[in-house]
Amino acid sequence: MTTRSLFAAALLVGTALLAPTSAFAADDPVQTEAKQLAEGDKLKAIFAEDDEASLKRNPLGALFRGDMRYVDRLGDFVSDAYYDAEREAAETNIAKLKTIDLAKLNPTDRIAHDVFLRNQQDVLKGLSKEYLDLTAVRPINHFFGFHTFYPTFASGKGAAPFNTVEDYENNLKRHAEFITLMDASIGRFREGMKSGVVETQMTIRNVIDQLDTQLKQPVNESPYWGPIADIYDNDFSAADKARLVREYSDVIVNGLYPANKRLRDFLKNEYLPVARKGNGLMYMKGGPKLYEYLIESTVTLPLKPEEIHQTGLSEVARIKGEMEKIRTEVGFAGTLPEFFEHLRSDPKFKMPTREALTQGYYDIGKKVDAVIGQQFKVLPKAPLEIRPYEEFREKYEAGGSYQSGTPDGSRPGIFYFNAYDLPSRTTPGMTTLYLHEGAPGHHFQISLAQENEALPAFMRFGGNTAYVEGWALYAETLGYEMGLFTDPYQRFGTLSDEMLRAMRLVVDTGLHAKGWTREQAIDYMLANSDMGRTDATAEVERYIAIPSQALAYKLGSMTIQRLRAKAEDQLGAKFDVREFHDQVLNTGALPLTVLEKKIDDWIAANKSAAAR
Repeated sequence: MTTRSLFAAALLVGTALLAPTSAFAADDPVQTEAKQLAEGDKLKAIFAEDDEASLKRNPLGALFRGDMRYVDRLGDFVSDAYYDAEREAAETNIAKLKTIDLAKLNPTDRIAHDVFLRNQQDVLKGLSKEYLDLTAVRPINHFFGFHTFYPTFASGKGAAPFNTVEDYENNLKRHAEFITLMDASIGRFREGMKSGVVETQMTIRNVIDQLDTQLKQPVNESPYWGPIADIYDNDFSAADKARLVREYSDVIVNGLYPANKRLRDFLKNEYLPVARKGNGLMYMKGGPKLYEYLIESTVTLPLKPEEIHQTGLSEVARIKGEMEKIRTEVGFAGTLPEFFEHLRSDPKFKMPTREALTQGYYDIGKKVDAVIGQQFKVLPKAPLEIRPYEEFREKYEAGGSYQSGTPDGSRPGIFYFNAYDLPSRTTPGMTTLYLHEGAPGHHFQISLAQENEALPAFMRFGGNTAYVEGWALYAETLGYEMGLFTDPYQRFGTLSDEMLRAMRLVVDTGLHAKGWTREQAIDYMLANSDMGRTDATAEVERYIAIPSQALAYKLGSMTIQRLRAKAEDQLGAKFDVREFHDQVLNTGALPLTVLEKKIDDWIAANKSAAAR
């Protein structure tokens, strides 16, 4: 969603290779530099003012950066006042950008201007009445919502600190805002019931199940009790500890659980009967137009659903051909679908326990650490921690995910993997998943941006899905170059993950633009991959919950792979993969069209230098 740019100071991290613009060619170099600095400083001030104001409106964003000025707040995120403030901020930013003389910006600041402008325009479009009426009234589904985010966040294992009495009291204040947020979400759902814009029955049933799971937990086993379980390890008075134990018990029993119960009861008794049966956006009032907007916002490329669908079909066919080669290589006599079933069912491709699965990922991490320097000249400061999802939320989570650390490295990035229903999970894709969610995937891309203080905040901490997920999928392919895919089953595992992303192009568009059913989508994924039914079901239900997000992976990766191939072809022996990766990563998550322009300029600058 967030676009990227950079300060003139970012020249220090490699962007000096951007080609100069002709607008300054005839000027005196000293005067030109002074003009550029003056206008660049003016632009930076706009970025800084917006960032400071945004942190106040979005206190969680500050907290996840390690900025504790607003740590006692959660934010509301669903009120008209919140949306109005976000809209007003975008309008103000666009007006300020019009005061900038583009001819006086150096090339890097011009990128910053253009990307920031694009971001603000996208915010305004998404907050227009046309689209907000279709999104604000659906504040929660099983894949997106504070009802699942907040328990982990407030558990003492998330980003919020629990070291002092004030930390514990801040959490109580956030609890109060969470309760308000849950009740406000019910109000939004009611608005949708009146306007005819409603969630699917499938997603709402899953939300009800999630809330039921939480409500069944004894208070002293719930995530909300986590900080109290650890309170006696902290260095403050026994009286404060006793008081906080009482207050936490009271708010959990009389505040948090009742709020979750109110939401559960409303969804079950009032909302579910009127929720829509058709899962795709094409079945929702205003859905087809919303889907086209979501594609534009997500993939940062001018693509239509049918074009994406056909690209997906083509990629599925190509990858199946590569899979057939491995089936032949290992001497499997059956068909490819039978080989899929062999991989799903043979015990040798499964981990017996959660502990064994965890150790397996620890071992992969060590192997990656030993060779990662071959591909990257700059490594993140933040360490990477490996954890299974907590059991209360694992059923509806993806196979893996990443939670960012802090810019100063004091809180690590976290690679989460899913240990739910172990018999359905197979081992060939483990290395690939680690490369995607951990290193050098999300952990490198997000951490290196956050740690680069030469970048403006919206580039350090923002991101658009096509770049972020495209990089992570591209990072999977680096396992070949780093010698990590040492047997055909591991190579098949990475093909399986690539197949998953290709199938997403087919299934997401199939569901939301072509009328596919949930069962049709699941069957398609089972027929074209070695996924187990549990994973395939979770994937399809994810695409139903968050339309277009799944498109970003393959389309972003294909763009980065194409840019690398172009650089290798044009630079020949001068091509350095470590420099290429630095160019892709050192300016944060650029829209794909902007990234392509940057790499083209880098190639041109290298060719020019070689010709001298």
